[in-house]
Amino acid sequence: MTTKVVSRDHGRRRTAVLSHLALCLASLVALFPIVWLVFVSLGPDKDDYLHPGRIWSKLSLSNYAFVTEHTKFFTWLGNTALIAVLTCVIGVMFAATTGYAVSRMRFPGYKKLMWVLLVTQMFPIAVLIVPMYQILGDLGLIDTYGGLILVYCSTAVPYCAWMLKGYFDTIPVEIDEAGRVDGLSPFGTFFRLILPLARPGLAVAAFYTCLTAWGEVAFASTFMLDDSKYTLAVGLSSFVSEHDSQWNYMAATAVLIAIPVSVIFYLVQKHLVTGMTAGATKG
Repeated sequence: MTTKVVSRDHGRRRTAVLSHLALCLASLVALFPIVWLVFVSLGPDKDDYLHPGRIWSKLSLSNYAFVTEHTKFFTWLGNTALIAVLTCVIGVMFAATTGYAVSRMRFPGYKKLMWVLLVTQMFPIAVLIVPMYQILGDLGLIDTYGGLILVYCSTAVPYCAWMLKGYFDTIPVEIDEAGRVDGLSPFGTFFRLILPLARPGLAVAAFYTCLTAWGEVAFASTFMLDDSKYTLAVGLSSFVSEHDSQWNYMAATAVLIAIPVSVIFYLVQKHLVTGMTAGATKG
């Protein structure tokens, strides 16, 4: 009996050690590109990435100084922040109302509506750019923040509506009924009772829409023509041309771009975990 217990404990320890080794290896694989990017950004010459060993002897913050002082980085940052915040607010509002309506109401075609939203996610960006460009051109929205926000919402809202619909399904219907008994309208029930309970799901949707607008390149580089209206991602690509590539400045800019997103992720990570797990339990 004692031998079996010892053998079982030994097996558990071995499993735990192997699990921790696997997690450590996965963490190293995930962190290596980030560490490498930061390291390359400290090399003052554009070709230092070809000879990383030489960077140790000349570590410098000159790339960051150049990006912040001699480019329109802060203009790009302001543009990106504005577009990301408006995309987040508008996108989450439409996604939340759509997800709640499909979760609670049984109107004609509600199932088809969700399938239509799902189908919109199947088209690659290369297929969507041309018709979207023509539509925005007809509406006079080329090279405007509003046009880019509209495009981002068209890609983020369908996914977020699906996700929030699953989250709203986990909230008991009795809460809606209690709101109606208390004399609340459907909108009052939604805004005063349901939304406060759906904060984790809303946090996930907000983070996704914000991240979509923050790092997207294809739409922004196509629809924004004035360099004073560039977003950070488009500004980053300006360091690469047909005949020259300034990888040191690109690396420094990429690090600066990642910092705000990392801070936001750290602040809302608890809500993100809760929202993703709860929204996956039903719907």
